[in-house]
Order: sequence, then C-alpha cells, then structure tokens
Amino acid sequence: MDGSRAETAAQIERLLETEGETVSENLTDLNQGRYESVDRLDEYDAYKTRARSIKADAIERLPELIETVSTAVEANGGSVYLADDADDANRYIREVVQEENAETVVKSKSMTTEEIECNEALSADGVSVWETDLGEFVLQVADESPSHIVVPAIHKSRAAIAELFNETFELDEPLETPAELTNFAREHLGAKIRAADVGITGANFIAADTGTIALVTSEGNARKTVAVPDTQITVAGVEKLLPTLSDLQPFVELIGRSGTGQDITSYVSLFTPPVETPPVPFDDPDTPIADGNRDRTFHLVLIDNGRLAVRDDPQLRETLYCIRCSACLNSCANFQHVGGHAFGGETYSGGIATGWEATVEGIDSAATFNDLCTGCTRCVNQCPVNIDIPWINTVVRDRINRSGDADAFSFLVDPLVPDTQPDGLDPQKRFFGSFERVATLASKTAPVSNWLPKLPGVRSVLERTLGIDHRRELPQFKRETLRSWFHSRDGPALDTVRRMAVLYPDCYTNTVHVERGKAAVRVLEALGVAVEMPAIRSSGRAPLSQGMIDTARSHASAVAADLIPLIDDGRDVVVIEPGELAMFRSEYEKLLDGERAEPIATASYDLFEYIYGLLENGGDLTTLEGAAEPVAYHAHCQQRTLGLESYTTAVLERLGFDVIESDVECCGMAGSFGYKSEYYDLSVDVGTALTEQFQTPATSDRTVVASGTSCSDQLDDLLERTPRHPIELLDSHTQNS
Repeated sequence: MDGSRAETAAQIERLLETEGETVSENLTDLNQGRYESVDRLDEYDAYKTRARSIKADAIERLPELIETVSTAVEANGGSVYLADDADDANRYIREVVQEENAETVVKSKSMTTEEIECNEALSADGVSVWETDLGEFVLQVADESPSHIVVPAIHKSRAAIAELFNETFELDEPLETPAELTNFAREHLGAKIRAADVGITGANFIAADTGTIALVTSEGNARKTVAVPDTQITVAGVEKLLPTLSDLQPFVELIGRSGTGQDITSYVSLFTPPVETPPVPFDDPDTPIADGNRDRTFHLVLIDNGRLAVRDDPQLRETLYCIRCSACLNSCANFQHVGGHAFGGETYSGGIATGWEATVEGIDSAATFNDLCTGCTRCVNQCPVNIDIPWINTVVRDRINRSGDADAFSFLVDPLVPDTQPDGLDPQKRFFGSFERVATLASKTAPVSNWLPKLPGVRSVLERTLGIDHRRELPQFKRETLRSWFHSRDGPALDTVRRMAVLYPDCYTNTVHVERGKAAVRVLEALGVAVEMPAIRSSGRAPLSQGMIDTARSHASAVAADLIPLIDDGRDVVVIEPGELAMFRSEYEKLLDGERAEPIATASYDLFEYIYGLLENGGDLTTLEGAAEPVAYHAHCQQRTLGLESYTTAVLERLGFDVIESDVECCGMAGSFGYKSEYYDLSVDVGTALTEQFQTPATSDRTVVASGTSCSDQLDDLLERTPRHPIELLDSHTQNS
C-alpha cells in the first residue's frame, strides 16, 4: 500500500474506532426522521420540483438579483458588500468591527463564515469571538472542526461533551445530563451575547426583492445574535439569493424535513434589517435591554469566492442549487460511518461537498475525499432540489484524474474503445475503470488467472501497486462465458413468443457469475420470451465510477450503436445488473445526446420489473411454480433509487416465497470500492450492518438473496451462507417443472 493510501486507511480506521459509533447512531436517527417527516408532507415531489425551479431561476438571474438586493437593503438603511473571495470578505468584516471599536463578537451558526475563516481573521485582531450555536460552541471549546454541515458536533456523545465542559470550565458541580449541559451553555452564552458589540449571522435564504434574511435554526441564539448587538453583519454566499419573499415557502417546508427530520424547525426567523428598532427584550420580557429606540447598523456581506465562475460551468452549476440541508450526508452509508472528518474538505462535508470544495477551495481539497462517494445514488432521491450529486462527484473526479502523474498501466486501455484519459491517471483507477478488458483477459486464461493470485507474494504486489486489499476475496473467472454458453446451445422452440428481448449481461455476469445469467435466460424463455444475446460493449459503468468520463462516453456510444437498431426492430432490453440499468436510464442522458439516450432509457427494464410485467400480462405461472422457501432479500442501491426493488419482492411473493426485506440500504461494497485497500475497513464496517440483519432469529435460517453483484460479493465475504441471486430461485423451479 502506498503512503497516501496508508494514511487514508489509518485515518478511517481511527475514525471508525473513535467517532464511528456516535456518528452512525445520530445520522441513522436523522435519516429515519427524514423518511417519516417526508411521508407526512402531501405533494412532497411537487415541492421539490418547485424548489428546484426557483433555484434554477435564481442562479440564472444571479447578477440581477445581487443588484436587486443591494438596492433593497440600502433603501432600508443597510450596507451591502460583494466580496470577491475570503480575504476580501474578512477585510471588510474586520473594518466594520474596528469602526465599532468592538471587543466581543457573537456568531450564530454559519458555514460561510467557516469557509472564509472569519473567526481566525477577527481573533488575529484581538477580538473575542464566540459561537452561540450549541454544537459550534462545543467544537470551539474542543478546538475541533465540524463533522457535519447542520449538526457540527454530531461525532460527540453526551458523555464526551460533559467531560469536555467539566474539564474546561470551573463549575460548582459537574455537568452530566443533557438538561444540565444545555442550561450551562445557555447561561454562559447569554452573558457573551449581552456583552457583544457586534453580531454575525449567516443566512439560509435572502429574498432579493425585500432584502429579507431567513434563518432556519433549532435554537434561539441566532435571533438573539441578530437582535441584541447594535451592529449586525450577515455573511452569505451569493447563491443564497431568491428572487422574492414568496419564494421562501417551499424551502421552509423542505429544509427541516430534509436535514433533521422535523416537519418544521424550531425557529424560522425572517427579518428585514432596519436601522432603528424598538426595545428588544432578552430573557425577561419585562426587562428590555435598552430604553427607547436604538440606532443600529446592518451590513450584508455577499461572497463570491468562486461561485460566479461555477455558475458558468455547466457540469458543476447545480452545486449552487444546494440549500445546505444535509440530506445527502445523512443518507450516505459511508458518511454515516466516518462523518465529515474523513468525508469532507476544508469546510464542507458529504456528497455535495465535492462541488463546494472544488468551487471555493480548489480541486486539491476535493481530491482528499472525493473517492468516498461511491456513486450508489442513495442521495439522489433525498435531495430536496433534485441535484444529481453523484454526477457532480464524477465530474470532479474526472478533473482530479487529469492532474495525476504518469502511470505504467496504459496497456489496460481497450484498443476497441478510444481512450482520451490523461497519461497521469492513477493506476488503481485505470485498472478498475478497465474492468471489461481485465475480465475478458482473465476469462480467456482461466483457470490460470484464478490460480495466479494465490501464489506467494502476488497479493502483496497487487496491494502495493494497485491498492487491491489482500483481505478481499477475488472473483473467480469462468472460461466459458455466458455469451459463449448462450451461442453454443440449442435454445428451446417456443410455442408462443410473447416478447422479443435482448438480455444484457454486465461483464461480471458474463465472466464470473455466469450461472445467474443462465438462470435469467431459462426463466425468460419459460415465460415465452425469445431471448437474444448479441455481443455488446459494457455500459461504461466501470470507467464512469473511476471518473473516466470520456472513456465511459465511448462505451456508451458503442452500446447505443448496437442497441438502438435492435430496439427499433421491437426488442426489449432486459438488464440483469441494476447498476447497468441505472446507466441506461440516468447516466446515458449525460453521456449521449438525447436522440440516442431516450430510446435506450425507454426500452430498458430491470430483470424482475420485466418478469413482473410478463406475469401481469398473462404470463404462465405454472412454469415457475414449485416448492417455495423463506428468503431474506437485499435490494441493490440503484434499484431503490429507480424505485424498482418492489418488483423482486412482488414476483417472489406471487410465487409463494416468504420474503423478509432488508431495510439496510447499502451493502458497503459499491463495486471496486470494497476492493480498495484504503477503504476496505469502511466497506466492511458498512456491510456489517447488513450481515447483522441477516443473522437475527427471524432471518438466520433463510436463504439470502441479493440483486446486485456488489451486494452478493459483500454478503459472500461476510456471511457464513452463500447468497443467491433471486433469478436463481425462479430458475430452480423451471428446472424442476
């Protein structure tokens, strides 16, 4: 293992041991709360569509909205400053603080001030800066960085916070309970707020037409930070602008549900900062903190810091649609186990952080954690503004690839697919991105290719050069591929041809899990489907997962050239591996022009989606009926994203199988991710949650079935029972009929 991989592996191992359990417990609760809250919201999808439309319009009109909000705020007596970057923003903020002769500044939670390192800039001037958000206050005391963009101290347990406070502050009695910790923080921070000369807040949204600032919080300290000091500064990225005040409504409905699972957060504060305000009570409504009206000063600092450039980047522009809700963090299996201290950059964390870090810090920052996004797509349906976060990660990964050193594995490039990747592509990515060629070569040389890695020292070489972890079982390639079997056999003469279909196997099914492919052929033929299996390229999933976009596009073009004529002749496309179907239905839209992508997306079906359709339209069940058995079923991530997992369960139950479904959404394998030495421990840690579910009294005696290759490989490594593909259960019935 090279030095950088060893460092990453060590960091992940440390975080799994020290923070993993707390992060996982807290994030699982938040994610479950999101599911429950979203279920209670009528027209949830309509709200998402409207929110995305508003954000798209706002980003399109961003220069205009900056002018609009400047006019509105200045007409109300405030000041607006558009900062080019972090240094420019901090210079302006420092000047305001110096003009006020401020000694103490209080801040509400703000990721944008974290981004520009505002605290450090003010502290360098001798100003005392206090975070008033409880989580941020905990981290300030601990001198730690946030692990989450909404719940910054999510990696800390109650006991750890109590220990921190007891060691740091001189207390009459040690603090222990949540109420004691909260009361202490309230009193401590209350004194800081009362003494503050300047208050600084962020903004969740800003209505350009009125200059109204929206703060969505779970604590009341943000309101106090706004109201108590005579000088207030709001710091926000320019992307926080919305055209009108009425545009806030869908976001108020969505942001709390998406982030913390609350139907609405505790405090939704809208304020249009005036120069003069009436007396403001603090804790006691009968005791105002000032008599009569107060002259107040307000400054809105809007920050560019790369945002306007990204607005003109068609591949990364959607980053600016983000409302910082944290749904992508909470739903991500990898993030659930290590948090933002591994899955994050200088400021931002989680899936969407790749886009943000590339925007405000640069590619180098994004490169430190980009590979932790496995493209499983769990976050896609969770995002309240429908951002395709895995695509943003893939685009950034592609750009990272183009800045590497030359590698010695260019021989893996398939000569049949034009390769436009840089010579400096990381060897590990080159290897896994060229898996079709690897699999073809390994199949042709089997069983020697399976025997070779077992020789002394070979696995060490693979780990040292390609980062393939020595603890992971390697696939066993078959000499007879699925396609060669199909074309060498005499297929049955079908009495009635109900449909004509191209069965599309991924290269793994074609060369490793050949039996599941054979099972799919036999089951489809038993249902009256005339099956064809022409030689078609791999979909491009492997290179795309490694950020090799041009190579993936070449694969997609080759597939389209072969598939579209067959589709035009009336063939359906039946796909065994869910990840390949996701390519056809989602990614090809980005890799191909619409004229080629649309027919492939429309004519392609998940294997069990297709079987369900056949049964619904008069398919003969008698060919599949037999002695059913109790099964424990795990659906592939991308099946869930596409909303297709229910078809497998429906078909199995229709045939009499007793099915218990896994509610663990990710197996942790994620294709090549689970093979990589730097991520092996994390992959296994994520997978353990799934295997534990299949070892309960209710599931321990059941046949385990999994729809995806990654899922079955992970379960095969971690369970004592060998999992099966659900199509193999149906095939056993055709064999017995």
